Amino acid sequence: MIVGLVIACEAAFWVLLAAGLAFRYALRMPRTGLALLLCEPLLEVVLLVATAIDLKNGAQPDWRHGLAAVYIGFTAGLGHSTITWVDARVAHRFAGGPPPVRPPRYGTARAVHEWKAAARWILAAAVALALLQGAVWYVGDDGDTGPLRGWQQSMLWLIGINVLIAASYTIFPKREPAE
Repeated sequence: MIVGLVIACEAAFWVLLAAGLAFRYALRMPRTGLALLLCEPLLEVVLLVATAIDLKNGAQPDWRHGLAAVYIGFTAGLGHSTITWVDARVAHRFAGGPPPVRPPRYGTARAVHEWKAAARWILAAAVALALLQGAVWYVGDDGDTGPLRGWQQSMLWLIGINVLIAASYTIFPKREPAE
């Protein structure tokens, strides 16, 4: 049930995004489009409540519950930037908006860009870690929390990888080619 709900939330995320942008640009109803886009966090609330109810009803915590927490974390950390990214491209392509800003390619500007991207991923992992820890406390000593702890370990690896990538752009900045 939980995996199906995660898949449904992901599909609904993209449906709401497409509908919000369609109302915003194609139908020239920006308020309706904004209202649809603002409904996106409700998907995560539904998933969180369903996961808590599943655990409360005696389900053993397993990878499915961890997946739900990670999905919520990733949507919290990366959802806004994804919506902004898609919105800029749709506005340019269909509504005569300015071309999307490309990320910098060289030097300090690129390093700053990479640290901002890493911060979004770290936020996503931190939210997932907090939700996973909350689930561990919620289950208590009654259940096997090993799968949830495994997801926590994966989130720590994700944070480490993102810090290494961003640090590499700081320590070894890509230089502009000589003309």
